[in-house]
Amino acid sequence: MPRLETQKPTPPLWQDGWYSFARRLESPNFGARPTNVQPELIVIHSISLPPGEFGTGQVQRLFTNQLDWDAHDYFRSIRGLKVSAHFFITRDGQLWQFVSCNDRAWHAGESSHRGKDNCNDYSVGIELEGLEGLFFENVQYETLSSLSAALLQAYPITQVAGHEHIALGRKQDPGAGFDWPVVRRSLGLGAASFPAGVTPDEATLRPRFP
Repeated sequence: MPRLETQKPTPPLWQDGWYSFARRLESPNFGARPTNVQPELIVIHSISLPPGEFGTGQVQRLFTNQLDWDAHDYFRSIRGLKVSAHFFITRDGQLWQFVSCNDRAWHAGESSHRGKDNCNDYSVGIELEGLEGLFFENVQYETLSSLSAALLQAYPITQVAGHEHIALGRKQDPGAGFDWPVVRRSLGLGAASFPAGVTPDEATLRPRFP
């Protein structure tokens, strides 16, 4: 009799807060979330190191405390900084993960969302490689959309905001170049899930990519 080939089991999409489609690089910069607190907010950031330079690998070094502070004048200005995000999306759409979504990454700093302080406690931070005010690549939106959809399935997330919206006057990312309507369209969320004024009425939403 012919031998039947057995299919390998599909790996779970999430395992202990780690996303199976992300490249895992663990950061020491994290902590436990408060008891019985789960993510309910996605915070979108932009970052590039040095600012405006892409594909350098320096963001990964920053989030893992491996940055050479003397390698660039800008690095000297942030010497000793210890930060992290849960995810980082490069200009070519690659996805990195540094902290389990079950844990608290250090991405928001002093922050408040709709009257609730300390956004790190209840959010997932996603960094897009870029510079505030500039545009982002279509492939970055594609990765962001698929990641965000997976997050919405795994966690009780109902809100999406930019760093600029939770740290008013202190941060400006992701900035005017970020296309909020494409994120809303891809996730199927209503305007109430986003900061006021960043997405148009439903009737004016149009696809950005197929």
